[in-house]
Amino acid sequence: MASVSILERLNQRAKQAESMIAALKKQIEIIRQNAAIAISKPEEDRLKLENQKLRADVEELKSQLMLAEIKNGVKQVPLPVNKTVMKTEPPKKDQDVKTEVKQAPAATSKQNQKSEKKPDKKDKKDKPTAAAGEPKSKKGKNEPTVEEKMDVSRLDFRVGKIVDVKKHPDADTLYVEEVDLGEERNRTVVSGLVNHIPLDQMQNKVAVFMCNLKPAKMRGILSEAMIMCASTPEKVEILNVPTGAAIGDRVTCKAYPGNPDGQLNPKKKVWETLAPDLKVNKDKVATFRGEPLQIDGKGMLMAPSLTDVKIK
Repeated sequence: MASVSILERLNQRAKQAESMIAALKKQIEIIRQNAAIAISKPEEDRLKLENQKLRADVEELKSQLMLAEIKNGVKQVPLPVNKTVMKTEPPKKDQDVKTEVKQAPAATSKQNQKSEKKPDKKDKKDKPTAAAGEPKSKKGKNEPTVEEKMDVSRLDFRVGKIVDVKKHPDADTLYVEEVDLGEERNRTVVSGLVNHIPLDQMQNKVAVFMCNLKPAKMRGILSEAMIMCASTPEKVEILNVPTGAAIGDRVTCKAYPGNPDGQLNPKKKVWETLAPDLKVNKDKVATFRGEPLQIDGKGMLMAPSLTDVKIK
């Protein structure tokens, strides 16, 4: 066990250091106030450094004293200090002091702490994969989902009738149509067909419309569907529906069964991905990847005269 004299000596040294700090502060203040004695900046900095070193020494001595007392079973009592000279934290419990001793003396910088929190990008790549025979996650790449499926079944093609049509008030090449699709209300459709199809041929026309595109404004008017046509740069024809087709009938492709999306997400680029595969073949039949588009039990969609052209 440490002798009482050692503890007293440590305590005395701590008090002496505090007295020295107070004296140095007083000396600095006297020097500043004395106009006859000029103090150089380096000298002032030196005194400040000594002051800081003495503070560190005091803290070190206090820590040594506290540890020595704890090891000898001495109950910790706060030492009286001069509040004008320095401030100390309230005495810590035995457990807190032991924990502090075990920690590294210097704290890491904020930048290092942030870097330690950031996960290594390599860790993501090194994640263990499922062993053979284990079921894959529902989000596994090999399991098909609605979003991953890319075929014509996701497009909502329906038969509709143009019950009213007029030219767009602010665009010479656009028609504004009111279309009956068998829903509770008619939809407004804006089509760039003025240069290809006369107005009288648009009125009461029964055609196929894609109904699950996100509505978009065209020169200030919201368009809620798109009329499907066989198209070239020089000529555009509205696709004909089979005889007996009724308003609201859905157009399907037997080779690609499924239910359409409620509304296509523009960010997924579904329409942009599938559009190149929609074509009229050499027999004037509307197809998707070579498979005919049809209305069940009624027949196929046909172009009036164009062959081997795109549908859009």
